[in-house]
Amino acid sequence: MKTYLRLVKYLKPYIWPRLVFAVVCMLGHSATSGAMPFITKKIFDDVFANKDQTILGVLPFIIVGIFLLRGLASFGQDYLMAYISSRVVTDIRNKLHAHTLTLSLSFFHRYPSGNLVSRITGDVSVAAGAMTDAVVSALRESTSLIALIIAAFYMDPWLALLSFVVFPASVLPVMKLGKRIRRFTKKGQAKIGFLLTLLHETIQGTRIVKAFGMEPYEKERFEKESERLFRLGIRTTRTRAMVGPITELLSAFAIGGVVWYGGASVIAGSRTQGQFMAFLTAMFMMYQPFKKLASTNSTVQQGIAAAERVFEILDTRSDIQEKLDAQPAARFTRDIELHNVSFGYGHKPVLRNIDLKIGAGEMVALVGVSGVGKSTLADLVPRFYDVTAGKITLDGVDVRDVTLESLRSQIGIVTQQTFLFNDTVRNNISYGDRSKGMDAIIAAAKAAHAHDFITAMPQGYDAVIGELGTKLSGGERQRLSIARALLKDPPILILDEATSSLDSESEKLVQDALERLMAGRTTLVIAHRLSTIRKADRIVVLVGGRIVEQGTHDELLARKAEYNKLYALQFSDDGQEGKVSKLLH
Repeated sequence: MKTYLRLVKYLKPYIWPRLVFAVVCMLGHSATSGAMPFITKKIFDDVFANKDQTILGVLPFIIVGIFLLRGLASFGQDYLMAYISSRVVTDIRNKLHAHTLTLSLSFFHRYPSGNLVSRITGDVSVAAGAMTDAVVSALRESTSLIALIIAAFYMDPWLALLSFVVFPASVLPVMKLGKRIRRFTKKGQAKIGFLLTLLHETIQGTRIVKAFGMEPYEKERFEKESERLFRLGIRTTRTRAMVGPITELLSAFAIGGVVWYGGASVIAGSRTQGQFMAFLTAMFMMYQPFKKLASTNSTVQQGIAAAERVFEILDTRSDIQEKLDAQPAARFTRDIELHNVSFGYGHKPVLRNIDLKIGAGEMVALVGVSGVGKSTLADLVPRFYDVTAGKITLDGVDVRDVTLESLRSQIGIVTQQTFLFNDTVRNNISYGDRSKGMDAIIAAAKAAHAHDFITAMPQGYDAVIGELGTKLSGGERQRLSIARALLKDPPILILDEATSSLDSESEKLVQDALERLMAGRTTLVIAHRLSTIRKADRIVVLVGGRIVEQGTHDELLARKAEYNKLYALQFSDDGQEGKVSKLLH
């Protein structure tokens, strides 16, 4: 109930005027329901029994008027509640998406993309839809039920008491079935999330799937999960389908009792046919809203299950919290310093007691075998993660004391796995700084050696490059990424394997673009190829999450220690760089 009440709060902005008018329409619809038994009584007693021609002439107009009112009221409530439902879905979906953007990288490691997509799209729709449907049902059906109950008791209190014995008996099984539906729905939504993750992986990894001939395996894996989801959906449907028959069966006992008792009283002359038929009409009309209310419980339980998954995300706090008194960081001018920094993922230590100072304009390269913490160390500077011990300062100020926006605005990142959006070239480059005009975008593209291939495309800077830039080559994607960083013009630059997996020609163009990008900036290079590492002002060697040595290329070779081993491996296989590239990456 707490979850549902929290969900209902999203209706607050739409109470006036739409929800109020929708309720008025519902009340109008309900009022007409209460009038129907009285019309039935008039037909049987005044028209059939008393042969009243005046009543016969008036009744058709009354009936048409009532049904016209019912139609207008039904349209009004359906349209207004559909509008409110759509607005609530949009509001929750926007809020959920905005919240996920504030969460740290560790959150996205815990939740696969398919799971998040399922919650933002499917769960939000189910939760909000169930809420508005339940509000409609609760107001419309309950008011109709109340109107009919009042009419029934007004016409015949004893028959009304007899027929209502069944109501308490039907509540318990309906509630039990509702709990089962809620449990099945929650499992089903989780399965949908997993299925979307599988689908996302298969589509994104199509090249690998085809290269290894794994189409049959992926087909079988997806179909197996689809079958599980199907079975779970059928169990949910079967449980929901039981609500109607149970309600109708119990209703049949009440109707049967009324027919037996009421029919006997008509034969005995203690009731008129009109009285009995009017009451019977009220009963038949009464069980329809009652059945819908019973079914609404199933809808509510489904909505609660979906809402719990939505609120689980909304209640997740980012591991990276900005202090209330955080101040904008001044433009970086002096140094980045790591003071006895340690970091770990959960209970797994990655970095231990790191002390490192990087001066303004200095190029520092991090090297070491895979898994020693090179990328993790770089991720600590823009606060993608927070240190577990020690601190990181920019110009002597702890990065945790400044606003995230001002900190990250001073850092540009270019990685091996270049991420581009399914948008135009222009918008992908201007992602670095949305305030820059076309002249600045072209200048950045030229500096990144991207202008020529961009203008060679039919739409030029307005060309859409496909999801993840699939319409471009690896080198072209990398140069767009560099252009994006150039447009941002940050004083600090992080290069994470930025020229890996490129052919020689592309690497030369990208390397030249990178050198332009690095000019005059403080640069942290991670596991770069040796040609770039040689040019670094300082090379830092990591082993087991610790700094074991640092110095220039020549100094480290002269020491004949860890860096020398990596360098020796570079030339060990007929002078090829293959082995060392694998180690450094």
